This record gives sequence, C-alpha cells and structure tokens, in this order.
Amino acid sequence: MQTNFANPAPLGLMGFGMTTVLLNLHNAGFFEISAMILAMGFCYGGLAQIIAGIMEYRRNNTFGMTAFLSYGLFWWSLVLTLILPKLGLADPTPANYMGWYLLMWGVFTLFMTLGTFKYNRVEQAIFSGLTLLFFLLAWRDFSGSELIGKIAGFEGILVGCLAIYLAMATILNEQFGREILPIGQPKLRPEPITDSVAL
Repeated sequence: MQTNFANPAPLGLMGFGMTTVLLNLHNAGFFEISAMILAMGFCYGGLAQIIAGIMEYRRNNTFGMTAFLSYGLFWWSLVLTLILPKLGLADPTPANYMGWYLLMWGVFTLFMTLGTFKYNRVEQAIFSGLTLLFFLLAWRDFSGSELIGKIAGFEGILVGCLAIYLAMATILNEQFGREILPIGQPKLRPEPITDSVAL
C-alpha cells in the first residue's frame, strides 16, 4: 500500500493566498466585489483548500487537515453569505452580525496560531497576520469605520502574499532538495524542511 503522498500544502496555501489578496484589494478600496472574487472564493480559496485538507488527513496531519478544511469551508460560507440574498434564498446579513462571524473566525485562528510554533517562521507570520485580519474586519463591521476596513485590506494583502511566498518556497525547496527560498525553519523540528501547513 502506498504511504508516500505528495505534499498538499502548496495547493492549499496558493488557494488561500491568491483569494485573500484579491478579496483584500477590495477591502482596501481598489475595486468592488464581483463574480471574479466570488468564483475565486468558491473554487480556489474554497475547493482547493478542501482538497488539500482531505489530503492532509491521508498524511495523518491533524493540524493541516483542520486548517485547510476549516478555511476552505470559510470561503464557501462567505460566498454563500453574499450570494444567497441575491438569489432570494436568505435575508442580507447586517454588518453587526458579520462582525460576530468574523470575530469567531479570529478566535479560531488565534488558537490555530499557537499550533504553528513548531513550524517555520513564515507560517507563524501567516497565522498571526490572519488572526489580526479577522479581528480588524470584525472591528470594521462593529464600528462601521471605513478607515479600519482599509487598514484591514492592506494587512490582508500582506497576509495573502506571505501565503503565496510560502507555497512557492515549499514547491521550489522540495523540487531542488535544498533551501531556495528561506522560510525560517526552527532549529529543532521533526518534520522535513518541505513540509508546511496553512490555510
């Protein structure tokens, strides 16, 4: 029976990273929500991370499975929150309710961040930054502050770019069998250098 599976982390990281950058370009005020962001959220941010999470289950990686499946389903739930009212299947969600939704994801991400302390420094920065992003977005929705929303947008772009960088570093480092792009490996770490997980 085959037990040596490909590393699904780059797939999940790219799905998260690219979709996060696009959504937060909107949050920063560069363009409005459109089918492009919704499609990315459903397909690459959502489905790609769900696939990666199922693959992490096969690799016996509880953290990776929980992270990728949770954030993949986050994207699906966010897309549904936006499109169900357009289809007449649900009422629009008030900003205050969205604040609670984002706050709960921030609390979840805060605890997941604790689990990254055994992983590389880029991974730690991604989860720490994502925790801050969820709390900033919740603050925006509770307060109605456009300024907080823009700050969150720029911070989210940075988080997404970090995820893209880690995905590319993981692929290239694994492909060449050495560190091509540095990711700040802990000195004492049981996993191989190419292994990483994120959202």
